[in-house]
Amino acid sequence: MTHLSKTYYRLIVKTIFLLMVGMLFACVKNKDFEQLEPACESNLVANISIEELKEYYQDETLQIQEDWVIEGYVISSDAQNNFFSVLYFQNSTNNPTDGLQIEIEMLDSHLFFEVGNKILIKLKGLYLGRTRNQFKIGGVFTSFGNVSVGRLPYNQIFEHIFVACGEGAILQPDVLTIPDLQDNNAGTLVQFQNLEFSAAELGNLFAETEAETERLLVDCEDNELILLNSGFADFQSILLPEGRGSITGVLVKDGSDFKLVIRDLTDIEFDQERCEDFVDEFTSNTIFFSELADPDNDPEARFVEIYNSDTAPLSLKGWQILRYTNDSETVSSSTELTGHVIDGESTLLISPNPLVFEQVYGFLPDVDAGTNSPADSNGDDNLVLVDPFGTVIDIFGVIGQDGTGTDHEFEDGRAVRNLEVNAGSPVYMFSEWQIFNDSGEAGTVNLPQLAPDDFSPGIR
Repeated sequence: MTHLSKTYYRLIVKTIFLLMVGMLFACVKNKDFEQLEPACESNLVANISIEELKEYYQDETLQIQEDWVIEGYVISSDAQNNFFSVLYFQNSTNNPTDGLQIEIEMLDSHLFFEVGNKILIKLKGLYLGRTRNQFKIGGVFTSFGNVSVGRLPYNQIFEHIFVACGEGAILQPDVLTIPDLQDNNAGTLVQFQNLEFSAAELGNLFAETEAETERLLVDCEDNELILLNSGFADFQSILLPEGRGSITGVLVKDGSDFKLVIRDLTDIEFDQERCEDFVDEFTSNTIFFSELADPDNDPEARFVEIYNSDTAPLSLKGWQILRYTNDSETVSSSTELTGHVIDGESTLLISPNPLVFEQVYGFLPDVDAGTNSPADSNGDDNLVLVDPFGTVIDIFGVIGQDGTGTDHEFEDGRAVRNLEVNAGSPVYMFSEWQIFNDSGEAGTVNLPQLAPDDFSPGIR
């Protein structure tokens, strides 16, 4: 249906509605009459769940022949035209475990099926199918002999869908994170915290005119989620908000991808600073190197340990460890820490060989940095910890100086930070370290270290 025909349809519906209201008032001589209540259903009882109905599906569209009744709570709305000819409903008002959609040939369906309404659907005669991993029910659509779920014709909608009597329920969206999404979350009302539109999206409208448009949402750990907007939505021409915050909507499945559809702009509350500002606010020198390892008996068991002396966790989005090999004054290799969070008063372990690390120390490291990385230093290199803005937060060694025979050599040994140290330093401070090696200068301990007994990864 074109945008013009949609507009014409609405005009007809509203005209008929006004005529009916006029006729009603013309027939009433006394204004002391009871307000008309919409018809509701109090006798239908559900006898199958959404989960059980989905199990009935056998990899091809089928017509339901059983006298089944399903129930759910409406979570979508076409009041702002971001949903079109579809109703989404879920199996409970909060903490839903399943959701479903029904295709209907109806505009302005929110006038009949409001968000929070409990609906009961007679399933006999309807079709059940799945398109790109999204389950749906409705009428039938046939193209070149292929049968799929289509829109339920308008004159059949009220033969199948009934609103239960009683007040509409208040829905509580399920608060989720992007990495934790599961298939049973599809078709339910969800909420995400600490999301923002990607920097590349800023300055764009919610949607292109008359075109379904995808906009990229990200969290502060760079996990991604697509926001799906209609080109006919009332908010289509509004600029995307620049902040960070919560967003609520109906989660849909599109193949292997999850996408989010909002009902209106009140579903978005981006009232906080963006992630980069958030990270900047909490960036501090409470993150620092705590142990560096080059075991004499097993160079593949090397590692770098960093520690967070604060009590609060910190996202390491944009953080890096840089390695300056020997006397190099330019970066030889680096390890990105984006995607990792270091808990309060906890360590983060970076290894060039996680399998060997596990064999030697009995557990897996947090980060697989690979060979020739900063975690693979042979003890005479210089290491630098930098925040997302390139600021040096902590350093081991002196850039431009080969560590061999110096007070920053840990070849065949170990460098461990003194326990009283609780902050990083952008200048190497030998007094903050206890260093074991095979040939370092006075003040270091010329005693090679053997793994695992001489090392304490994960213990500060």
